[in-house]
Amino acid sequence: MSELAVMKSDETQKTQVDPETAERFIAEKRIGERIKRLRLKKSMGLVELGKHTGLSASFLSQLETGRVVPTLRNLARIAMVFSKDLSYFFETEPDSLFRIHRRKERVRLPQTGVEFPTYYFESLGYMVPDRPMDPYFAEFIPLTKEMEPKGHMHPGFEFLYLLDGELELRHGDHECKLESGDAAYFDASTPHSYQCVGKKPAGAIIVTMHQAPPAMQAVPRPAVAGGKPAVAGVMKASGRESL
Repeated sequence: MSELAVMKSDETQKTQVDPETAERFIAEKRIGERIKRLRLKKSMGLVELGKHTGLSASFLSQLETGRVVPTLRNLARIAMVFSKDLSYFFETEPDSLFRIHRRKERVRLPQTGVEFPTYYFESLGYMVPDRPMDPYFAEFIPLTKEMEPKGHMHPGFEFLYLLDGELELRHGDHECKLESGDAAYFDASTPHSYQCVGKKPAGAIIVTMHQAPPAMQAVPRPAVAGGKPAVAGVMKASGRESL
């Protein structure tokens, strides 16, 4: 073999993709897992997906578990079933959001805008950027003569679950007493206030969001006793804002 032929052979070997590298690339894209997620979101079985794609259920099962390498033709068939572009299987997936908020790291803040706060709160989601909802732990303390519950309102909706103690919730013209295990779900754009009515502090989990989900906004609000609409949801606020 001439020296030129040897050089060309070496260059060809350098530019050829190693089969193991190719399989590792496919494995890293987790194509099988993506197919399975798409299928389960549609509540579709392997047999049903096979009917739509012309592929056998056993082959699809092996594909989802990574035991076989998919061809572009097969991927294209699957992508069309789920109205996805072929590139969907090769795009980098965003990191799944996961945050832990340790109790010892949270900051306890007083109710704002009053001289004598009637409750204190801790953000349970301060480490999540651009969060669509805000969870809090709130502690309502028994009132003294200088304290006065202050009503407030904000865009969106609110959910409250009372962990312990007794709490009086005022919402517009409504006034109700909550006990341990009770929950409230209400429109936060209506003035509302809380008041501890027991001898011991009352602890609660509160979740707020600026706006209702799009689907909820499109649905007419059902009427309840008194002719007022029943609404639900929660508000977004920073960890340093009052509830």
